[in-house]
Amino acid sequence: MEVADLRRILTPEGLRLLDDVGDIAATADVLRVVSKLRAAGHDGGLVAAVLEQSRLRAKARPKFGDFADRMLFTPDGLEQATRLRVAALHAGRFAGAGIDVVADLGCGIGADSLAMAALDLGVVAVERDELTAAVASFNLAPFPTARVELGSAEDADLAGVGGVWLDPARRNGSGRLTDPGDWSPSLDWAFDLASRLPTGIKLGPGLPRDLIPDGVEAQWVSVDRDVVELVLWSGPLARSGVGRAALVLGAAGPAELTAAADSPDAEPGDLAEYLLEPDGTVIRARLIGDLARSVDGRMLDPTIAWITLHTPVASPFGQSFRVLERYPLDLKTLKRELRAQGIGTLEIKKRGVDIDPAQFRTRLALDGDRSATLVLTRIAGSRAAILVERV
Repeated sequence: MEVADLRRILTPEGLRLLDDVGDIAATADVLRVVSKLRAAGHDGGLVAAVLEQSRLRAKARPKFGDFADRMLFTPDGLEQATRLRVAALHAGRFAGAGIDVVADLGCGIGADSLAMAALDLGVVAVERDELTAAVASFNLAPFPTARVELGSAEDADLAGVGGVWLDPARRNGSGRLTDPGDWSPSLDWAFDLASRLPTGIKLGPGLPRDLIPDGVEAQWVSVDRDVVELVLWSGPLARSGVGRAALVLGAAGPAELTAAADSPDAEPGDLAEYLLEPDGTVIRARLIGDLARSVDGRMLDPTIAWITLHTPVASPFGQSFRVLERYPLDLKTLKRELRAQGIGTLEIKKRGVDIDPAQFRTRLALDGDRSATLVLTRIAGSRAAILVERV
């Protein structure tokens, strides 16, 4: 979307058309709506801008629910925006710490600012991109405690601000930036700010752990088993005694595993009747040992994030599987055994072995009518294949 497109939408005619059009998904619908709108005398540029925004609203609904129907989006802004469910938890941190005014530096389309303003926090939302800042201004217009400023995070006036939410830009026009020194603002700048003001820094969950400074709380967050972010909390936003946290948001609600630091691994044990695959947050927070001990389990291998146990568990921090068979990790053997069981559809989970699941599945050449799950991993250092079913 260009600035000119946004100007077209932000007219009485544009906003009325956007509300009237609703969701547009199928090509047939698009053609029908375009023909109808053009026949009614609407400008072609306005029609194109309205239809793009309609598609973005439909795409945004999993992140924003019904709020999407009154918001505006850019494609990049929507992709990078925090899910409203997660943003509400961020906002709760600031409110719980007694912080009244928050600077949202690099606010994007305003997802986190929206959640903060909904809790009646004062919000200074700063965005360096003119188009994105304008979209954020529209999205935050219903909240009198929020304002949007055009500018960079580094130049923002933080007078009167009690805490900071910071989402460094990790992309430019050519793609993802791998050097934290090239982020905007840089990671060093962000850490310096966090040492002076209560700060939450949203980062990619794969951030190298040696970059995490001492004295902060590192919280990994997953939504429906998809690890979506790492947040580093400083000052009163960080909980006392918590250095590592794995927050899991699922259908049953939030669940969290916390510790002061990385947990020692559990003792390895022989393959038992069940396997527990830890959630990605637990793995990234290195709390696998604590999870294993909490369910009376053992590590399948000292270097592998699989837990083996004798009884099934229903844990928000992992998926449970019943062990059906154990095989050597040998293509010829697996092809023979899986074909004998009539398996044609195979989910492959691999950890600790250098195998491409898609290529391996093709080489198995299965053609049965049953489906199954196969775990390719190591047990006590030896490669193994374990046929399992979900509990």
